Amino acid sequence: MSLEALQTQITACRACPRLVAWREQVGREKRAAYRHAEYWAKPVPGFGDFGARILIFGLAPGAHGSNRTGRPFTGDASGDFLYPALYRAGLASQPTSSHPGDGLELHGVYITAAVRCAPPGNKPSPQEIATCAAWTRQELAYLQNLKVYLALGRIAHQALLEYHGLRRSAHPFAHGSEYHLGERVLLSSYHVSRQNTQTGKLTAAMFDAILERAKSLADSS
Repeated sequence: MSLEALQTQITACRACPRLVAWREQVGREKRAAYRHAEYWAKPVPGFGDFGARILIFGLAPGAHGSNRTGRPFTGDASGDFLYPALYRAGLASQPTSSHPGDGLELHGVYITAAVRCAPPGNKPSPQEIATCAAWTRQELAYLQNLKVYLALGRIAHQALLEYHGLRRSAHPFAHGSEYHLGERVLLSSYHVSRQNTQTGKLTAAMFDAILERAKSLADSS
């Protein structure tokens, strides 16, 4: 099976009843600003360069962002912060991501998340994270050139530790933390959420520095 075929399988997943109900409810009710849009309302597969050396690993799709557009970090404030940063770092062909088919290409980067369905309150349960980890294992198995995991937020950081069978207590999350996991490096950042970027907890300069570090690690590994 190819990575493309796996992505198709991911979009058909209905393993978590709470997430299925929520993502579809959001897709029916919509936000007023998008009342004429057709929502994706399915699991959101990964996106990017299949030969990537850097993996950007998020938490879960936004209800009116990725759950609407079908592409990670697309259609909401998180993406409006992330993709310009990737463009500045030379990792994206353009600074905007509005919808699949908009011409955006990633260079050396692949983006996915710990959970592939939008969760209520943006808070997946531990069981939902564990269930979706089965997709993570399969997806990462295809990305054989990866050198760096860039985890966005604590939950993403912890999910990647679980993937490697490592204890959280021995690898605590912090913005800018680095851990060598065999041949790969786990580099972590505060999440690119509106809450973090609008309060100044995560600035563009801080995230630019993280991306430059990820590129350096990918080139030296």
